[in-house]
Amino acid sequence: MNTLMKTVTVAAVASVALGGAAWAADLNLKFQGSDPAGSPNFELQKSWADSIEQKTGGKVAIELLPVTSIVAHNETQDAIAAGILDGHVTDTSYFAGKDPAFGLIANPVGAWSAPQEMFDFINTGGGSNLMNELLNPYGLQFIGAMTPGLEAFVSKVPVNGVDDLKGLKMRAPEGMVQNVFSAAGAAPVNLPASEVFTSLDKGVIEAADYSVFSTNASQGMHDVAPYPIYPGFHSMPLVEVSINKNTWDSLDDETQNVLIGSVKEYALIQVNSLAERDQKAVEEAKAGGKVTVIDWTPEERAKFRTIAATQWISVAERSSNAQHVYDVLTGYLKDNGLIK
Repeated sequence: MNTLMKTVTVAAVASVALGGAAWAADLNLKFQGSDPAGSPNFELQKSWADSIEQKTGGKVAIELLPVTSIVAHNETQDAIAAGILDGHVTDTSYFAGKDPAFGLIANPVGAWSAPQEMFDFINTGGGSNLMNELLNPYGLQFIGAMTPGLEAFVSKVPVNGVDDLKGLKMRAPEGMVQNVFSAAGAAPVNLPASEVFTSLDKGVIEAADYSVFSTNASQGMHDVAPYPIYPGFHSMPLVEVSINKNTWDSLDDETQNVLIGSVKEYALIQVNSLAERDQKAVEEAKAGGKVTVIDWTPEERAKFRTIAATQWISVAERSSNAQHVYDVLTGYLKDNGLIK
């Protein structure tokens, strides 16, 4: 049985299993997320989905399923185009294998120093149109962007700026993140998340690209790496909310606008909620007296962004779409004084 047939079979079984949960809305849609059930990200995104029936006056209802409920995390785009799913809430970088443009727009490492900078680019700086230029050929329509926010940086030693990255033994995933840190002079290695704590504890690495501050704190990372950088300066994923384009085109303008507005609203709710968790963890870390929280200056963040831009160029060379993303992105950053 080929992959698509397996997927259709699984989807059919899931539809029967979930049939009892159908709403009375005019249009019932099934979306899949890229986070597991129970995680803070998924619960916030599910709140968005659950609000849609009321916001649209019963015209549309959305059920958000956790990652791998119907298909694998990197198969949702094909599943939406095939009508197996109606939409997704997912990290756009999962589709970089189809076109490197998806990876570049999903996480241009170093580009953003705050979620609002990315939201401004998406909502008013051409990012939304750019996403649709990438997605429409695959049968999807971009509704809006969410993000868990900037990841913090975990370190056993003080890293007060770009110069302190030179020679730093650190964990970073392969691809853009690893390439940017290499360009900054660090010595990154690819380790699975399960080995980060032990590697820090044993001194195999001195620092790590890992997760947001509150997650790092809850997993004890600061016990072995007491010099975290917060707010982060490097990685912030774009989590797209997209829908089957034919379904989107069947909606009236009012409903489309309600959906767009709802994503903007919940994107801020998610960012603020997770930021509150982070801030509480930061305050607890500082009060404990054993952790030194470092905040890079705007000048150091700008230096890192300039280095990152050299790696964006290498991605831009891999496809015409990636080049277009690079041109639009860097044009926006220059116009807004974020890069020279």
